[in-house]
Amino acid sequence: MNIQFALKHNKSTGEYDIYILEVNPRASRTVPFVAKATGVPVAKIAARIMAGEALTDFSDILVGMSMEHTAVKAPVFPFSRFPGTDVLLGPEMKSTGEVMGLDKDVAQAFAKSQLAAGTILPTEGTVFLSVKDSDKEKLIPIARELVELNFKLVATGGTARFLKEAGLTVTRVNKVMEGQPHIVDSIINGDIDFMINTTTKGPQALAD
Repeated sequence: MNIQFALKHNKSTGEYDIYILEVNPRASRTVPFVAKATGVPVAKIAARIMAGEALTDFSDILVGMSMEHTAVKAPVFPFSRFPGTDVLLGPEMKSTGEVMGLDKDVAQAFAKSQLAAGTILPTEGTVFLSVKDSDKEKLIPIARELVELNFKLVATGGTARFLKEAGLTVTRVNKVMEGQPHIVDSIINGDIDFMINTTTKGPQALAD
């Protein structure tokens, strides 16, 4: 079966609450991923159990994944192949496939997954930063690392002000509603190589 969980941080207790979203009595695309990550032939074992063998017969190989590596499963989206597709993600399924990144290092495993999914990861250029207030503090070390990698920083008003107060060199750019030239103009002109953007779900943010 395939189980979907949601993990939510409980601010009052400092712990994490686990919710079960759904349980599907079937195999899913997760099965081959788990098999590759753990080295356990999950589908083969399931077929043999359905044919009459006991689960206990496989206890010696159902040992889980080695902690010596990290496996990252990433979705492949159709945005680059189908221009005009709405890139705003919601609860509905929009991925057209999945890829896997495997490495001893978590960051390297994630990077491999993004490269495999077709995401272009620039090594130089200009990064646009615009995050909601609750994410601003977390953005500082990321922005500093980008500067150390020789990226130039561009940000909208509130984010730019916050980063400047932290001692970073940032060029301010208008939001769409603040008038032209704004960030969308910069993107269309090819001036932005990478984006880090988190927003609220307000109507203006979604429209922008």
